[in-house]
Amino acid sequence: MEDLFNFELTLRLLGLDFVRNALLAAAVLGVVAGALGPLIVMRRMAFAVHGTAELAFTGAAAALLLGVSVEFGALAGAVVAALLLALLGGRESERDSVIGAVLAFGLGIGVLLLWLHPGRAQNKFGLLVGQVVTVDSANLVVFVVAGAVVLGVLAVVYRPLLFASVDPVVAAARGVPIGLVTPVFAVLLGIATALGVQTVGVLLVIALLVTPAAAACRVTSSPVLATVLSVIFAEVAVLGGIVLSLAPGAPVSAFVTSIAFAIYLVSRVIEHRRLAATRTSRRLSQAKGVAATPR
Repeated sequence: MEDLFNFELTLRLLGLDFVRNALLAAAVLGVVAGALGPLIVMRRMAFAVHGTAELAFTGAAAALLLGVSVEFGALAGAVVAALLLALLGGRESERDSVIGAVLAFGLGIGVLLLWLHPGRAQNKFGLLVGQVVTVDSANLVVFVVAGAVVLGVLAVVYRPLLFASVDPVVAAARGVPIGLVTPVFAVLLGIATALGVQTVGVLLVIALLVTPAAAACRVTSSPVLATVLSVIFAEVAVLGGIVLSLAPGAPVSAFVTSIAFAIYLVSRVIEHRRLAATRTSRRLSQAKGVAATPR
C-alpha cells in the first residue's frame, strides 16, 4: 500500500488504453446505478439486489466454465434472477423468503461451477471482487449498449414506476399496470447488477446500486434531485475507487465501497443538521406565536 499516494504512477497508468476503457465502463455503470438506486430504496429492494447478484455470479461462473464472455453469463443470470424474484415474490410478506431461497441456490450452484473450472484462481476471485481493468473495447460496447437500453426503458416507464414505488395501492387503483412495471423494473435491475459484477464484484455490487441512492435520499425528499445526487455519488465512488486502486494494484471494490460509505456518513450528518435546524426554526416560530398572543 506504499504506492497508494504515488501520483506519478497513477498518472502514467491513466494513459493506458485498458484503464481508459475501465473508467468509461465505470462511468456508464455510475449513471445506470445512480438512476435506478432511488427507486430501489423506495421499493425496499436492497436485499433483492444482493439476491440478483448471486445469480449473476452463477451465470458468470457458467460462462467462465463454458469459455464464453463473462459479462453475457452475468447478464443472463441476473435477468433470470430478477424475473424469478418478481414473479415468486409478488406479495411483500413473501419477498424476503423468496430472495433468501434464490440467493442460496445461486451461490451454491456458482461455487460448484467455479470448482469445476480448471482455470486460474485470479479469474474466479475476480467474480467476487470485480476486475474492471479487464474491460476491453468489446466489453465496453456491451456496457454502453446495455446502459443505453436501461436508461431508455427507464425513461419510458419512470412516471408509473415512481407512482407504484411511492404508493402501490393508490397506483393500482388509478390504473397503473403494476403487473407490467414490476417485472420490467426487475429486468432493468438485473442488467444493472450484471454490469456491476465486473466492476465491484458479486459481493459488493450493492455498494453502487444502493449506497449512493441511500445517501441521496437522506439529503433530499425530491425524487428528481435524489436521482441526480445518486448519479453524482455513484460516479464519485466508482471513478474515484478505480483511480485510487491503480497505483497500489489493490482490488477496486475496497476503494469503491469505502468512498460510497463515506458519502453515506456525510449525508447522514447533513440530514441530522437539517432536521435539527428545522426543529429549531419550528420552536422559534411557536415561541413567537405564543409571545404575540394577546393575554
